[in-house]
Amino acid sequence: PALGLFLFTIARDPLRIIILIAGAFFWLVSLLLSSLIWFIAVKASDPRDEPLQKGLLIFGVMFSVLLQEAFRFLYYKLLRKAIEGLVALSEDGCSPISIQQMAYVAGVGFGLMSGAFSMINLLADSLGPGTVGIHGDSQLYFLTSAFMTMVLIFLHTFWGILFFHGCEHRRWWEIAAVVVMHLAVSGSTFCNPLYVGSLVPSYLLMAAAATWAYLLSGGSAQNLRRFLLCK
Repeated sequence: PALGLFLFTIARDPLRIIILIAGAFFWLVSLLLSSLIWFIAVKASDPRDEPLQKGLLIFGVMFSVLLQEAFRFLYYKLLRKAIEGLVALSEDGCSPISIQQMAYVAGVGFGLMSGAFSMINLLADSLGPGTVGIHGDSQLYFLTSAFMTMVLIFLHTFWGILFFHGCEHRRWWEIAAVVVMHLAVSGSTFCNPLYVGSLVPSYLLMAAAATWAYLLSGGSAQNLRRFLLCK
């Protein structure tokens, strides 16, 4: 699905590709910074203290979420300046891309980079001989991880639309809602290996975020019905 989003909605437009790559870069920088802080905290603590190590892991995840959203805000500011520059350079005084389209492409960029790192971690775990679940763990580890990666890609796309809309119209509660949803989805992964506890809430939040983003983008039930009926 993520590859389909890129091929059908982004790949043919060079400007959208640039925005996507820049968005992926911003997400990557936020991950590197949060990883560095978590690494320093772990090295400075007692590795034999299991409750402390678990607390540091939770802190690292929550801090990473907040840092990602902070970089999403910085990226919005950068794109807003870019739109002003494009308007100044254009002959008709109009930007070749709207802020809504930028929000979508930036969200896809965040999501694709997030999914790429999730896939790399999965491939690293799959190296070498062995059987999944041989020690009593779930045999659905790779399947559920793939579904979790997909939902995160879509969520980042919808969060980008909601976040940029909140910034554009100064609706800070929309921004707060994105941060809360991001924290909730990331926090639900601590329910693993009880995968129902993370997948079900994540997909419910994805459905809610998709509906919200669709309505904010000007969608309606009538338009959706026409699309499904190919009218």
